[in-house]
Amino acid sequence: MTDTQLNFTEDFPRPSYDEWVAEVEKALKGAPFDKKMLNKSYEGFTIRPIYTRQDWPADGDPSGFPGAMPFTRGGRAAGNRVDNWDVRQFYADAEPKICNEEILNELERGVTSLELRFDQAGRAGLDADAADAEALVGRDGVAMYTVDDLDMVLTGVELDLVPISVQAGPQFLPAAALLSGLWERRGVSGDKAQGEFNADPISTLAASGSLPCALDTALAQMADLAAYTAKTYPRVRAVGVDSSPYNGAGANEAQDLAISMATAVAYLRAMASAGMDIDTACRQMMFTYSLGCDQFLGICKLRAARKLWSRVAEACGASEEARAMRIHAKTAERIMTQRDPWVNMLRTTVMCFSAAAGGADTITVLPYNAMLGLPDTLARRVARNTQIILAEESNVAKVVDPGGGSWYIETRTDELARAAWAEFQEIEKGGGIIGVLKDGSLAGKIAASYAEREKNLARRKEALTGVNEFPNIHEKLPELRKPDLTDCRKGATDRLKAGRDANTGAAGAVKSLADADAGAKAEAAVAAAKAGVTIGAMAKVLAGDAVSLEPLPERRIASAFEALRDASDAYKEKHGAFPKIFLANLGPIARHTARATFAKNFFEVGGIEAVTNTGFKDAEACAAAFKDSGARIAIICSADPIYEEMVPTLAPALKEAGCDYLFLAGAPGDKKDAYKQAGVDDFVFMGGDVLGTLRSTLSRLGVI
Repeated sequence: MTDTQLNFTEDFPRPSYDEWVAEVEKALKGAPFDKKMLNKSYEGFTIRPIYTRQDWPADGDPSGFPGAMPFTRGGRAAGNRVDNWDVRQFYADAEPKICNEEILNELERGVTSLELRFDQAGRAGLDADAADAEALVGRDGVAMYTVDDLDMVLTGVELDLVPISVQAGPQFLPAAALLSGLWERRGVSGDKAQGEFNADPISTLAASGSLPCALDTALAQMADLAAYTAKTYPRVRAVGVDSSPYNGAGANEAQDLAISMATAVAYLRAMASAGMDIDTACRQMMFTYSLGCDQFLGICKLRAARKLWSRVAEACGASEEARAMRIHAKTAERIMTQRDPWVNMLRTTVMCFSAAAGGADTITVLPYNAMLGLPDTLARRVARNTQIILAEESNVAKVVDPGGGSWYIETRTDELARAAWAEFQEIEKGGGIIGVLKDGSLAGKIAASYAEREKNLARRKEALTGVNEFPNIHEKLPELRKPDLTDCRKGATDRLKAGRDANTGAAGAVKSLADADAGAKAEAAVAAAKAGVTIGAMAKVLAGDAVSLEPLPERRIASAFEALRDASDAYKEKHGAFPKIFLANLGPIARHTARATFAKNFFEVGGIEAVTNTGFKDAEACAAAFKDSGARIAIICSADPIYEEMVPTLAPALKEAGCDYLFLAGAPGDKKDAYKQAGVDDFVFMGGDVLGTLRSTLSRLGVI
């Protein structure tokens, strides 16, 4: 035994950054350092392979402490250390009773708050029995139109313990009135009620392209609701700032943050105009951000958001305490796939970790099969338990701001905040968020940003496992329950009729709502809801001159490739088999397997089944096997020396055997013209346009 202490910092010299670069360049063997070791983010930052203390000046602690300015490190001093984050689950089953069963099951198994989305009819301000509602009832949300319906959905839920968040798009005021009416019916006092009303008219307009009243009117209703909420429910937030429509349209993270700041400023102005003080207005806001599966970018996004908002609130005169931001982080729908949906479990796990490490107050993890329809019990269980495992087994919540002090995370947080601030200033110069939405300039910038991602996806520079690489062409997708919307509408209509027959005072409450002053609509709406007035009746009274603009598109990053798979499936349904490509593998397995694997992966991404084999020694055998395969196209796969030897005889033989179109796997270099003359029509290789090649091939095969 010895008492000698090892000190590696003394025993080994500390290299400088330049010395490290020199060693890396030796390992690259002439390849350019900048090309191999540096990456460019969609926000325009250069991401380096290593960060040092020179990248982040720690002197003076610029990120501060958690719970203090600039709130980069968290809105609360203890972070989620005391009670973990809020595990929120999302509910949109058409039938209130089924939705209630899901809720009770999940509350017993770890969910701590609920988000309820009204169906398309409710969001359109229509009751189930309205003539225009027939195609909307039960679609993309719960069929609930009265306090009674909401009571059915939340039967057995302890409303003084469980926060409730409602999503009703343009009908945020009637939806808030229904929830308030239910709280009062259940005897939940104002200081016990918890949740969010999510009044977010600007984001609603951006996503749907319309509002049932002028935007100024919608903002006034939002401010009225915020004032009523602040006075009545100290633990409820009325105003939502949800950047998801912009994220879903393809905005990069700097744009996403800038848009949220511009939207929040517009809401602060509306609330200030209604007479609210700045601290109260700030406390009424809940920010919702969609996170992808870039772990560190997600962490930095939430840290940058708090930093940005604290500066905005400070500039508006808010006290330090009121500058703390409340964040709801959720899975970005744009990263979720329909194909190989089980991979979504991994995507959402990384997303959840990012949200937790980034200090989100509330987190929603989408079930892995959410893009296929209503998630089943297993998928909901996995989504729920992903959060619980990270919080209680992985102990992510036990460390406040685990990324704090990391040269990499601190640097990227600061870069992202600065880029977002510049974008925010451009939006304000363009007339604010409303101005850039109306003139289309924001949509144009988002489209330009997404175009770069789209190009990278098409060339597989950005990977989507199970979609644009490593597909399982024979996968059997989960079969999910589909609600009976006809039965759903009948049940909702019957409930509405019974409610109208019983609530004789509803007509008077509707008149009171119509007669209420602009600053008293929220209180009158709550009274109307308590009297049995439906969401449709309230919406009709609150409507005005509708406003519309071009809605933002939804750009799920897997959709272009999945459309090819859908077309291939339809082809198989009609013809009994997938479209095929024959792998003309040459030589022994060791020589052709790498490119054969690449080719199989390449074409099956588009639903074109690869007919493979163990390889051929001569052109005649290969051509005969191609003819027997039933395929119309082929791809030659082997090593370059074998290409030089066999392609001149094999390509004509395959064409003679009926090959309509012939590919060769690998970049041909200076042999391109010779191979073309022999009969090769095209080449596939790393970095090529996978999506474009697949589209043209499927078109050639009569699939699309």
